Amino acid sequence: MNKPKLLTERELALLSGYSHCELGLSPQAFYAKWNVTYEQIAEICDRSISTVKRWFARGKRYRRPTQTDLRHLALMDLLWERWDDLPVEFKEQLSCTNN
Repeated sequence: MNKPKLLTERELALLSGYSHCELGLSPQAFYAKWNVTYEQIAEICDRSISTVKRWFARGKRYRRPTQTDLRHLALMDLLWERWDDLPVEFKEQLSCTNN
């Protein structure tokens, strides 16, 4: 088994930036930007379709998405926007073989 890598100043700075980043995109903004279904949003956020429907509901049925949900949508938006700019190695690490 390999010995774990020590964190350098670069990794520590990235960790700090990532952990304090308020990256997020609302389901409504994501839905308005991309031609997606509630089912696809549910898949991106690893939520049920009924949960996603509550994010778009009004009144008592409304449920606020978590910060994690907003981050998943923002990261998917970023990947879709910048996919062609990403190095092949990065795409491969994401286990995405459809270059």
